[in-house]
Amino acid sequence: MRVVIAGAGSVGRSIARELLSHGHTVTLVDRQPAAMRIASVADAEWQLADACEISSLAEAGVDSSDVVVAATGDDKANLVISLLAKTEFGVPRVVARVNNPKNEWMFDSAWGVDVPVSTPRIMTALVEEAVTIGDLVRIFSFHGSGTSLHEVTLAPGSAVAGRTARELDWGPGCFLSAIIRAGEAVPADPDERLVAGDRLVLVLSEQADPAALQRLVAPAPAAT
Repeated sequence: MRVVIAGAGSVGRSIARELLSHGHTVTLVDRQPAAMRIASVADAEWQLADACEISSLAEAGVDSSDVVVAATGDDKANLVISLLAKTEFGVPRVVARVNNPKNEWMFDSAWGVDVPVSTPRIMTALVEEAVTIGDLVRIFSFHGSGTSLHEVTLAPGSAVAGRTARELDWGPGCFLSAIIRAGEAVPADPDERLVAGDRLVLVLSEQADPAALQRLVAPAPAAT
């Protein structure tokens, strides 16, 4: 996969190293000479240029890339880069960094963004995941589709534990995507029996009822 990353700061370089370690081809673009720390990601291609300009994106090979990542520290720049990548070059997938959570509402398909990444939102989800068992936690939303990814850890005593995925009525617009058990991903087979401690990864569409789903997976009321 060919990936162009706009923004060669610590975030962009970290993403580049991860992608390179997975065998992908990466180009880093930044307009600041101080950001050209080529030795830190020696296997990437580097370009000193303003990614907000069409000519720079063309030179970086965006027209033949599979993914563009707008990872600068400036939300306005990330929106412009995303819009150009999608409208001028037809990049299949555009991922954009959201620096200020107040700007998150703009990072949608109207600006060419397929996947907005807001660090505060991700950190909030991880904190909630760490301290809540039995509660449905939204991990992130797929903008433009009304679809979101949720996770819940089954508590001891949950009415869901001990039943197979096939036996459960998840409700409209809710799909069990994966099961994480003892640190390993388990396919969401309909005949897989769920157990306490399982982390269920669920995809919810606009038709789903999170409140009803929460009631389904919540621990059974204590006997009086």
